[in-house]
Amino acid sequence: MQITEDQRQEIASLFEQWNAALKTCDAKQVAALYAQDAMLLPTISKEVRQTRGAIQDYFEHFLQLKPQGTILQQKIRRFDGVATNSGLYKFTITQDGEERIVMARFTFVYRLDKEGWKIIDHHSSMLPDV
Repeated sequence: MQITEDQRQEIASLFEQWNAALKTCDAKQVAALYAQDAMLLPTISKEVRQTRGAIQDYFEHFLQLKPQGTILQQKIRRFDGVATNSGLYKFTITQDGEERIVMARFTFVYRLDKEGWKIIDHHSSMLPDV
């Protein structure tokens, strides 16, 4: 399905909303961007999060690192009521008082509902060293 530039920008802006929510350090605000039935496969946890409450719990810990993401490469697709954004991003985090860069790959799957676009699946994993 062909995607217009306006549609591409609309979906790209969803990452910016998510990243802005990270800046607030408010896990509840970040979790509110996820659908009630969302699934999160997080970057720095082995636990799969399958409820908004579990997603909020993950961000309670992750936000302590003061993460800020920057997309390096992305591919956006949009279908009827669903959109995806996949690619590579880097996170600047603060751990033990020192800034560190974490390189990761990501996939966000969004669903359009009465509240607007919500994240229904989010996979983020660190890039391997090889």
